[in-house]
Formats: sequence, C-alpha cells, structure tokens
Amino acid sequence: MSPAKVRQAFLLLWMGLALAFAACAAQAQTETVLYNFCSSPGCPDGLAPDSRLTSDEAVNFYGMTANGGLGYGTVFELSPNGRGGWNETVLYSFSGGQNGPDGDYPGYYSDVIFDSSGNLYGTTLYGGAEGLGMVFELSRAGTSWTETVLHSFTGGTGDGAYPSGDLAIDVAGNVYGTTSSGGSAGGGIVFELSPSGGVWNEQVIYDSALDKYGYDIPGVGMAPGLAMDTAGNLYGANGDSVIELSPNGNGGWNSAMLHTFTGAPDDNALEGYIGTPVLDQAGNIYGTTIVGGPWGITYKLSPEKKGKWKEKVIAAFNGIFKNNDGVSPGGALVISADGNIYGVSDSGGQYGTGVMFELIPPAGTGKYEHKTLWIFGGPGDGWLPRGGLIQDSAGNLYGTTIGGGSNDGGIVFEITP
Repeated sequence: MSPAKVRQAFLLLWMGLALAFAACAAQAQTETVLYNFCSSPGCPDGLAPDSRLTSDEAVNFYGMTANGGLGYGTVFELSPNGRGGWNETVLYSFSGGQNGPDGDYPGYYSDVIFDSSGNLYGTTLYGGAEGLGMVFELSRAGTSWTETVLHSFTGGTGDGAYPSGDLAIDVAGNVYGTTSSGGSAGGGIVFELSPSGGVWNEQVIYDSALDKYGYDIPGVGMAPGLAMDTAGNLYGANGDSVIELSPNGNGGWNSAMLHTFTGAPDDNALEGYIGTPVLDQAGNIYGTTIVGGPWGITYKLSPEKKGKWKEKVIAAFNGIFKNNDGVSPGGALVISADGNIYGVSDSGGQYGTGVMFELIPPAGTGKYEHKTLWIFGGPGDGWLPRGGLIQDSAGNLYGTTIGGGSNDGGIVFEITP
C-alpha cells in the first residue's frame, strides 16, 4: 500500500473513532421509553405526539397527539401502573372536520394546561366552526372528560387563525395564546379568553402588524407560545423580536419590544423563527432561534436600567457534522434549579433526527458549556422531538417525539442527565 493510501486509511479510521467517541459521550445519559404510540392513522391511542407534556401533583403526564383516535388527534394521560410501567388513557379524541364543532390537529408546538379546578385547556391548529382552529376545555366528570369549545377562530382582520404554541393562564382563569395568522395584516395575534356568565369572550390584546415600532412583516407572524411572569406580564415573539405585553389597568394591554434580532454579529437571526421564551427566577428571558450560529442559537436577555435589555448568545448550534450537535432548536427550554438549561432540536445529531442538549452556566463571566445529552433516532428510539421538555424534582427530563419507537408512531421519553 502506498504511503498516501496508508495516510488516507489512517485518517478514515481516526474520523470513525472520533465519531463513535462523540456518540458514546452524548449517550452517557439514560433514556427510558415510557410509551410507544402506534403508527396507523386509526390507532385509538393516538399517533405522532407533537406537544410538550404537563404533569399533575400525582406525577401523571398529559399531552396531545396530532393524529390517531377518531382520526384527528387525541388528548392523553400517562399514569404509572405501580409495576415500573405506564398506562395510557385517551381522555378525548377529536373528530375534526370543517364547519363542525370539533378540532383537528391538537398540540402543535403546544401543551395542555390546568386551571385551579383541574380543567384542561389546549388548542387545535385546524377544525372548529370555520376550520381555522379553536381553543378547547376538557372538564372531568367521574372517569370521563367532556369537551367545551371556548372559541373558534374566524381569521380576517378582526380575529386570529391557526392557534399554536403554549398557552398561559392567570389567577383569574383567563387564558392567553397566539395564532400564526389572522389579524389586520395576516401576521397573527395574541388573544385573551375570559370567562363570564358561562361564556368565554375573546379580546385581541396584540396585533402583530400594529406595533408602534413598525418592525413586523406581514406573513412572518407571531411565533408559537407565551410565558407569564408573577406580575401577569406576557412574553412572546413575533418573527424577529421578543415582546412584552403588560396590563394597563384599564382592561387593555401595553406592548414593548425588548429585543430585535438584527443579524450578524448580533445573532444572525433576522426574521427567523423564535421559540417560546422562558423566564428564570431573576427575571432573565431565555429562548431559541432556528437560524444564526449558523444552525440556530440559544439566547439570554437580561433586564438593565431604564427598561433596556441586554442580549447574550449563550449557545450557537453547528449542525450534524460537528460533535453531533443539533440543528434549529425549538420548543420551550427548561431551566433547572441549579441554572442549567435543557432543550431539544428536531434535527441534527448522528442520525439527523434530533438531539437533547444541556447548557451549563459559567462560574464567572465565561461561556456556557454546551453539551449534547442525547441523540435521537437509534434502534427503537424516537425521532423528531419538537414539543419541548419538562423536568421533575429529581432532575429527570420528559418529552415526546413525533415518530420512531417500537411502533413507529412516536414516543414519550424520560432522560436522566
């Protein structure tokens, strides 16, 4: 063998060993598949879970599937069976159909949330009276659940269309969310639903084309999901900016742009998709974008004097070909008690089907340590984690994947860091 071929063979061997070492390092954590969904569209238990999970005090998990059930998605509950496994119960199956009362495609980048009485709230991307999506409530009656449609979106200039993303609920029971379309220029809205005398009234509290700064671009639209602080202020994103909505004391809302992504060297995320913001106990805001870095970023916004906010890019994603990194992180992040940040991307990694990552804050003023905790897509594993994560008191992380698993219909997973 010629010296050139020897060098080439050695290089290929070294690259293979390096890739294998990176994969093993990323897989040092433990994954448990809590439930495998089936792959047939008619599966009664649901197909393709596309939502973030919600847990109750008894550590049951609640989520949504985009398909399955009666054909248009389900709301499900996972409960520990006392033998180390989990039982699934379908709480509600959607029947879909335009000009019908029911919904179609629940859980798009969103979760179901509880109110203080134990009722569940969520959205469907389609369906409802106009086929443009709806907000629903599920109320427990013994061992069954009853659905009530709180609002069917009508689109046009006066209402939103195609709701998606995590909802928020305040102490008075008002429900808040976002739509990706509708409003005065089709860019989406932030809505409030308020109960009054057994009915729910909608108020558009933010129209993405009407902000006084004029940054919004029709068609870019509201990004899915809202976060709420203890004072009742809402935080979201509208295509290229992070916004805050504050009650004005007269039933209306004031809006402020906290940060607009301007491109390199800032973060190269101009007009990019921005994930649902999350807050830490100090009032800092964290989130993700699908571009910049060059394959997406995680950012931190910190409040300063006179209403100013300072941005810091705390992680830049490099894609599938470098250290099994993620591509285009999305879904809500999780901030643990020790300040570590966890999230998912639905692409990237060794198989190109998503990773879970961890960001460890520096002891001083240095950089966050960026680690790939889990690479999705291996044998029997799920792929395309999209809905974000939740964490229990022991530090275990839980989420869903759209596909994969033993039945190729998606999974609910637990990963121990």
